[in-house]
Amino acid sequence: MTADECIIYKGPFFQIEWYYDTDGKSQPYDYFQECDMSQKRKFLMLCQRMGDFGKILDKQKFRNESDGIYAFKPQPDRYLCFFKKGKKIIVTNAFRKQSKKLPKSEKDLALKKMADYLARNPDTEETK
Repeated sequence: MTADECIIYKGPFFQIEWYYDTDGKSQPYDYFQECDMSQKRKFLMLCQRMGDFGKILDKQKFRNESDGIYAFKPQPDRYLCFFKKGKKIIVTNAFRKQSKKLPKSEKDLALKKMADYLARNPDTEETK
């Protein structure tokens, strides 16, 4: 996956991108590709709203999960992400929600990917 291929949506407020590892693989992108069209549309509409307006006030659709991790919440899926300088949001991992609480393992994975991304892009910092 190249830098151009990782862009999900580019709006006036934010550019939303897939996280990809050093091998060019992206778990959230692969997850998205396996979703049906209805689920894809729900996620893309949330990305468009965030990119165009800079916020989603409905906590049922976007939520601060603490420690710099946020979640796009197109039911029943979750796309964890973080904000970075340059008006970007990086989507780190995706999964199907199976319980009321965010699984610790998924949040830990998002934190690990955020740290990896920021280490590989030292001129960027987490923001928000």
